[in-house]
Amino acid sequence: MHKRIFLILASTLVIAACSTTRPDVATDQVSQRRSIDANVDAAMTKLAAQAPASTELVRKARGVLVFPAVISAGFIVGGSHGQGALRVGGRTEGYYSSTAVSVGLLAGADSKAVYILFMTDDALAKFRSSKGWTAGADASVSILKSGADVGIDTQTAQRPVLGYVLTNAGLMANVSVDGTKTSRLDL
Repeated sequence: MHKRIFLILASTLVIAACSTTRPDVATDQVSQRRSIDANVDAAMTKLAAQAPASTELVRKARGVLVFPAVISAGFIVGGSHGQGALRVGGRTEGYYSSTAVSVGLLAGADSKAVYILFMTDDALAKFRSSKGWTAGADASVSILKSGADVGIDTQTAQRPVLGYVLTNAGLMANVSVDGTKTSRLDL
Protein backbone atom coordinates (compact mmCIF):
# COMPACT_ATOMS: atom_id res chain seq x y z
CA MET A 1 0.00 0.00 0.00
CA HIS A 2 2.76 2.47 0.90
CA LYS A 3 4.65 1.49 -2.26
CA ARG A 4 1.61 2.21 -4.36
CA ILE A 5 1.10 5.70 -2.80
CA PHE A 6 4.80 6.38 -3.17
CA LEU A 7 4.73 5.36 -6.86
CA ILE A 8 1.66 7.49 -7.55
CA LEU A 9 3.26 10.53 -5.87
CA ALA A 10 6.58 9.95 -7.62
CA SER A 11 4.86 9.55 -10.99
CA THR A 12 2.88 12.72 -10.45
CA LEU A 13 6.04 14.68 -9.60
CA VAL A 14 7.90 13.30 -12.62
CA ILE A 15 5.02 14.16 -14.96
CA ALA A 16 4.76 17.66 -13.47
CA ALA A 17 8.51 18.20 -13.76
CA CYS A 18 8.57 17.04 -17.38
CA SER A 19 5.59 19.09 -18.43
CA THR A 20 6.24 21.09 -21.57
CA THR A 21 3.33 23.46 -21.12
CA ARG A 22 4.39 27.03 -20.65
CA PRO A 23 3.29 29.09 -17.69
CA ASP A 24 0.01 30.89 -18.06
CA VAL A 25 0.97 34.15 -19.77
CA ALA A 26 -2.31 35.83 -18.78
CA THR A 27 -1.64 35.08 -15.10
CA ASP A 28 1.90 36.47 -15.42
CA GLN A 29 0.56 39.66 -17.02
CA VAL A 30 -2.05 40.10 -14.28
CA SER A 31 0.66 39.62 -11.68
CA GLN A 32 2.94 42.13 -13.44
CA ARG A 33 0.15 44.72 -13.69
CA ARG A 34 -0.66 44.30 -9.99
CA SER A 35 3.01 44.70 -9.08
CA ILE A 36 3.40 47.86 -11.17
CA ASP A 37 0.17 49.32 -9.73
CA ALA A 38 1.31 48.64 -6.15
CA ASN A 39 4.68 50.27 -6.85
CA VAL A 40 3.00 53.29 -8.48
CA ASP A 41 0.69 53.67 -5.44
CA ALA A 42 3.71 53.62 -3.10
CA ALA A 43 5.60 56.10 -5.30
CA MET A 44 2.63 58.51 -5.33
CA THR A 45 2.40 58.35 -1.54
CA LYS A 46 6.13 59.06 -1.26
CA LEU A 47 5.89 62.05 -3.63
CA ALA A 48 3.02 63.56 -1.63
CA ALA A 49 5.00 63.14 1.60
CA GLN A 50 8.23 64.64 0.23
CA ALA A 51 6.70 67.37 -1.94
CA PRO A 52 3.32 68.39 -0.48
CA ALA A 53 2.63 70.95 -3.26
CA SER A 54 2.74 68.07 -5.76
CA THR A 55 -0.64 66.87 -4.48
CA GLU A 56 -2.40 69.89 -5.98
CA LEU A 57 -0.54 69.57 -9.29
CA VAL A 58 -1.31 65.85 -9.51
CA ARG A 59 -4.96 66.61 -8.86
CA LYS A 60 -4.99 69.22 -11.66
CA ALA A 61 -3.04 67.07 -14.13
CA ARG A 62 -4.97 65.43 -16.97
CA GLY A 63 -2.72 62.39 -16.59
CA VAL A 64 0.29 61.31 -14.56
CA LEU A 65 2.94 58.91 -15.86
CA VAL A 66 4.77 57.29 -12.94
CA PHE A 67 7.93 55.21 -13.06
CA PRO A 68 8.48 54.12 -9.43
CA ALA A 69 11.99 52.73 -9.94
CA VAL A 70 14.11 53.84 -12.87
CA ILE A 71 17.40 52.00 -12.46
CA SER A 72 20.46 53.71 -13.93
CA ALA A 73 23.85 52.04 -14.23
CA GLY A 74 27.01 52.42 -16.20
CA PHE A 75 30.64 53.27 -16.45
CA ILE A 76 31.25 56.15 -18.87
CA VAL A 77 28.37 54.84 -21.04
CA GLY A 78 25.24 54.13 -19.08
CA GLY A 79 21.60 53.45 -19.38
CA SER A 80 18.42 53.47 -17.41
CA HIS A 81 15.23 51.46 -17.49
CA GLY A 82 11.99 51.32 -15.56
CA GLN A 83 8.37 50.27 -15.81
CA GLY A 84 5.38 52.29 -14.75
CA ALA A 85 1.81 53.29 -15.42
CA LEU A 86 -0.20 56.17 -16.80
CA ARG A 87 -2.88 57.29 -14.36
CA VAL A 88 -5.84 59.33 -15.55
CA GLY A 89 -8.36 60.37 -12.93
CA GLY A 90 -6.52 58.21 -10.40
CA ARG A 91 -7.00 55.03 -12.48
CA THR A 92 -4.41 53.14 -14.48
CA GLU A 93 -4.92 53.66 -18.22
CA GLY A 94 -1.85 51.80 -19.50
CA TYR A 95 1.57 50.40 -18.66
CA TYR A 96 4.83 51.79 -20.03
CA SER A 97 8.57 51.29 -20.05
CA SER A 98 11.17 54.03 -19.83
CA THR A 99 14.62 53.74 -21.42
CA ALA A 100 17.52 56.16 -21.78
CA VAL A 101 21.18 56.00 -22.73
CA SER A 102 23.77 58.45 -21.45
CA VAL A 103 27.45 59.16 -22.00
CA GLY A 104 29.70 61.08 -19.65
CA LEU A 105 31.39 60.82 -16.31
CA LEU A 106 29.36 57.90 -15.04
CA ALA A 107 30.29 55.23 -12.55
CA GLY A 108 27.90 53.16 -10.48
CA ALA A 109 24.20 52.68 -10.24
CA ASP A 110 21.19 54.40 -8.69
CA SER A 111 17.44 54.31 -8.62
CA LYS A 112 14.95 57.12 -8.84
CA ALA A 113 11.22 57.62 -9.24
CA VAL A 114 10.13 59.73 -12.21
CA TYR A 115 6.76 61.48 -12.42
CA ILE A 116 5.54 63.13 -15.63
CA LEU A 117 2.43 65.31 -15.24
CA PHE A 118 0.44 66.09 -18.38
CA MET A 119 -1.23 69.36 -17.43
CA THR A 120 -3.27 69.86 -20.62
CA ASP A 121 -5.61 67.65 -22.63
CA ASP A 122 -3.48 68.30 -25.72
CA ALA A 123 -0.24 67.16 -24.05
CA LEU A 124 -1.93 63.99 -22.79
CA ALA A 125 -3.50 63.28 -26.21
CA LYS A 126 -0.12 63.64 -27.95
CA PHE A 127 1.45 61.23 -25.48
CA ARG A 128 -1.34 58.67 -25.84
CA SER A 129 -1.28 58.78 -29.65
CA SER A 130 2.48 58.36 -29.95
CA LYS A 131 4.07 55.02 -30.83
CA GLY A 132 7.13 55.96 -28.79
CA TRP A 133 7.24 59.23 -26.87
CA THR A 134 10.59 60.89 -26.14
CA ALA A 135 10.96 63.59 -23.50
CA GLY A 136 12.58 66.68 -24.95
CA ALA A 137 11.78 65.73 -28.56
CA ASP A 138 8.01 65.12 -28.40
CA ALA A 139 7.43 67.48 -25.48
CA SER A 140 9.50 69.65 -23.21
CA VAL A 141 9.31 68.45 -19.62
CA SER A 142 9.81 71.11 -16.95
CA ILE A 143 11.34 69.34 -13.96
CA LEU A 144 10.30 70.92 -10.69
CA LYS A 145 13.27 71.41 -8.41
CA SER A 146 13.52 70.76 -4.70
CA GLY A 147 13.02 74.42 -3.75
CA ALA A 148 10.00 74.69 -6.05
CA ASP A 149 7.76 72.85 -3.61
CA VAL A 150 7.57 75.87 -1.32
CA GLY A 151 5.40 77.63 -3.85
CA ILE A 152 4.88 76.62 -7.44
CA ASP A 153 4.29 79.77 -9.43
CA THR A 154 1.42 80.24 -11.83
CA GLN A 155 3.71 80.31 -14.86
CA THR A 156 5.21 76.92 -13.97
CA ALA A 157 1.82 75.36 -13.27
CA GLN A 158 0.61 76.42 -16.75
CA ARG A 159 3.30 74.49 -18.65
CA PRO A 160 1.88 71.52 -20.59
CA VAL A 161 4.22 68.88 -19.12
CA LEU A 162 5.78 68.99 -15.66
CA GLY A 163 7.91 66.46 -13.87
CA TYR A 164 9.41 65.40 -10.57
CA VAL A 165 12.43 63.18 -9.99
CA LEU A 166 12.69 61.66 -6.54
CA THR A 167 15.50 59.61 -4.97
CA ASN A 168 15.80 58.22 -1.46
CA ALA A 169 17.51 61.50 -0.56
CA GLY A 170 14.52 63.54 -1.77
CA LEU A 171 13.67 65.65 -4.82
CA MET A 172 16.52 66.02 -7.28
CA ALA A 173 17.56 69.40 -8.60
CA ASN A 174 19.19 70.13 -11.97
CA VAL A 175 18.19 66.87 -13.64
CA SER A 176 16.75 66.29 -17.05
CA VAL A 177 14.64 63.54 -18.52
CA ASP A 178 15.36 64.71 -22.07
CA GLY A 179 16.11 61.79 -24.36
CA THR A 180 14.14 59.33 -22.23
CA LYS A 181 12.02 57.15 -24.52
CA THR A 182 8.69 55.87 -23.26
CA SER A 183 6.94 52.94 -24.92
CA ARG A 184 3.65 51.22 -24.16
CA LEU A 185 3.86 47.71 -22.68
CA ASP A 186 1.50 44.99 -23.87
CA LEU A 187 0.22 43.95 -20.46
